[in-house]
Amino acid sequence: MVIDVNPEFGYEIGCSIPYAYWLHKNNQLEGVVTSKGMRPFYYFCDNVEEKYEHRSIDNLNNGVQNLPNTWIHHNAAANFGKDYGELTEEEQTKANGWLDYSQWECPPYGEEYFDESINLPDNYIVISNRYNLEHGELPVGYFDIECLNEMFNYFRSIGLSVIYKRPTNVEFIRDPNELLNLNIELNGLTDFDLTQKHSNVFIMDEVIRYNNLSYNEGQLKIFSRASGFISMGGGSSILCSCFGVPVVIYVNTSGDIRPGYFDENSYFRKLSNAPIYPTIDEKEKIKQRGYRDYKELYQNIRKAFNG
Repeated sequence: MVIDVNPEFGYEIGCSIPYAYWLHKNNQLEGVVTSKGMRPFYYFCDNVEEKYEHRSIDNLNNGVQNLPNTWIHHNAAANFGKDYGELTEEEQTKANGWLDYSQWECPPYGEEYFDESINLPDNYIVISNRYNLEHGELPVGYFDIECLNEMFNYFRSIGLSVIYKRPTNVEFIRDPNELLNLNIELNGLTDFDLTQKHSNVFIMDEVIRYNNLSYNEGQLKIFSRASGFISMGGGSSILCSCFGVPVVIYVNTSGDIRPGYFDENSYFRKLSNAPIYPTIDEKEKIKQRGYRDYKELYQNIRKAFNG
C-alpha cells in the first residue's frame, strides 16, 4: 500500500505515520507520498516522495480520508460502533482522544535518532512555543515573555538547560494556520532577545544550523536526547509525546480541551507511554479574563520535573 497525504502536521504524526509504520512492520508498506521535508519521519520506508509544497486542512481531500483514523480527536465508530453524536456524555468523555489502535504503532524515534555525536547540552528541556496569525485573528494562547522568563529561570535553578523551539515558519511546509509569523514582545523585548539573557537557553534553529542538519532531522535528534518537553497544544505537542519523557502541554483550543482527552486511552499516551501533564486554559476564558493563567502550567512543570 502507498500512503499519500498532506494534512496538518498533527494529523500526520498522529494518524498517518503510525499507520505507515504498522504497514511497514507487517510488510504491507509500498511507499509514502508526503510533504517536503518529511522524509526523516518515514525513515523506515525506502520509497518516500516529498511531493507536496503545502499542507491542507481539508480532511476530505488531503489523504486523511483514506486512513483508519480519519479524525484525530476520536474514532467513536471503531471503538463504540456508533457515531460520536450518538454517544452518551459519559461515553463521549471516554471517546475523546481515543483512536483505533488496531493498525497503529508509533515509530521508535527516540532509538532511531539518538545521536551522541551532535553538539547539545548535557541535560535539557525543549520548550516548544508558537505565535501565528490564527484564522485571521491575533493569537491568544502562547507562552508570553513573562512566562518564558519564569520557565527559563526555573530550569536554570534545577540545573537544566533549555532548547527553545519557536519556528518562524520558513523551516517547513506550512498549513493555512501558519502563514504569518509574528513577534512575541514585551516593552520592545522579543522572545528571541530574551533567550540571549539566559546562558542556559539555546534557540533550536541555531542548534540545528550549528550541527549542519536539516530541520526535521535536527529536531528529531534534539528531541531524542531531551529530558522532557513543555509545549503548546497542537501538532508540536503530539510530536513531543513520541519520546517517552514527561510532556507538559498548554492547551487553549480545538478538540484537545474536551473532557477526558488526555486520559489513559488517548493517543498522546499511546505514542510512547510518555507521562503527559495537560494544562487547559481555554481561549474564550482567556479573552473573558483578559490574561493567560499559567498557574497550573507552573504547577505541572514542577510535578513533571521534581522541582
